[in-house]
Amino acid sequence: MSEKNLDPIDYQILDQLQANAREAQVDIARAVGLAPSAVLERIRKLEARGVVKGYAAQVNPRALGLGLLAFVAVRSEEASADQSIAKALADCPEVLEVHHVAGDDCYLLKVRARDAEHLGQILRQQIAATVSVISTKTTIVLETVKEDPRITIPKELTLQEVSREE
Repeated sequence: MSEKNLDPIDYQILDQLQANAREAQVDIARAVGLAPSAVLERIRKLEARGVVKGYAAQVNPRALGLGLLAFVAVRSEEASADQSIAKALADCPEVLEVHHVAGDDCYLLKVRARDAEHLGQILRQQIAATVSVISTKTTIVLETVKEDPRITIPKELTLQEVSREE
C-alpha cells in the first residue's frame, strides 16, 4: 500500500481514527469537511485496501496482572523460509509482537508477564523449547517512557488542498 494511493482527506480520517476509533462518523465528517456518508465510504475503502487493519481497545496490562514487560532477542539455527519458527514464537499468548530482525539475532519479541518467575517459565517452557532456538537474551523494562500504537501522520499530508468531489 503506497502513500500515493491516499489523499489528504484520507490522511485526516486516519489521524481522527487513530486518536479515537470510536469517534462518531458525523464528527469525523465535520472535522474533514465531508458528508458522513462520504466519510463512511472512505473508511470502508481504507479497510478494504488494508490501510486500516482493525480496531482495538487499549487495555492496561497491569489491570490483567501482566505488569512485567520484556524484550527477548532470539537466535535460531537458521531463518526458516516457511516462517515456522516465527509462527511458533507468535503462538505463545504472552508474546505480543514478533519481529524478524537483521543482525546477530533472528527475532525480537515483546513479551508481557506477571512477574520475573512467570517470565522465566515463558522463556524456558515456550520460547527456548521452540525447535531451532539456540539462545535468548532478555531485557526487562524498568519504566515505559512512551508507548503509542498510533503512527504519526505528518501535518503537511493532511493540509494539502484537495478537490471535494464527494
